[in-house]
Amino acid sequence: MTIFKKELRTCLVSFLVWSAVIGGLMAMCVWMYPSMEGSVGDMSALFANMGEFSAAFGLDKLQFGTIMGFYGTECGNILGLGGAFFAALTGMSLLAGEEGGHTAEFLLTHPVSRGQAAAEKLTALAAMILGLNLICFACGAGSILGIGEEAEWQNLMKYHGVQLLMQLEIGGICFGISSLLRRNGYGLAMGLAAMLYFLGLFINLDAGLDGLRFVTPYYYADAARVFSGEALAGPVLSGCALGLLGAGFGLWRYARKDIAA
Repeated sequence: MTIFKKELRTCLVSFLVWSAVIGGLMAMCVWMYPSMEGSVGDMSALFANMGEFSAAFGLDKLQFGTIMGFYGTECGNILGLGGAFFAALTGMSLLAGEEGGHTAEFLLTHPVSRGQAAAEKLTALAAMILGLNLICFACGAGSILGIGEEAEWQNLMKYHGVQLLMQLEIGGICFGISSLLRRNGYGLAMGLAAMLYFLGLFINLDAGLDGLRFVTPYYYADAARVFSGEALAGPVLSGCALGLLGAGFGLWRYARKDIAA
């Protein structure tokens, strides 16, 4: 597991910064709730009647005046975007970074197969995504307890579970794409995550785009759908398949790739 540990050390600063920023912002949002509690009821009614804007962000389904609705709206967007960007950027750098940084020739002289090297990198990616989500869950849940509110724990854990799955899916897809690149594709990673996010918004606005729910993980990771108990088995299974397909392709491609020095 030498490569696994090396990747964790290499990405440690990035992991800590992303975790601290996302988790810290989530905690700050929750701690703001008591000071806004007197006015969020009126805000909830206002947001629920803003037409397409309300539909795009699920505000017509979430009760913004409750702690769970407030959490899903404010903290959900922070974790949904921040976590996806972290997963995409990290996944996109793991394989392509070896060629872009001219370290591939050093890595491949070690007594490990390409398949093992790629598998350990993929495992490190999954471990970092899991770690970030555990930190964010602790920050969010701890802050809810800290302000004395009662959370719907089943829905909260379900929501964080689909957020973890979404990030693993995006990370797996970017890992597969990185096997085709010869240098870090950070712009491509950011663009992919942003595109999937906006696809989720478009589905909320136009029922004719409902077929895209099997493409973007933001459909099943939407707080409004999770908290309302909407059936999400199909999109979740599709997301798992896409993530595994991306990761599997990355492992297969890297084992056969002509590595440039």
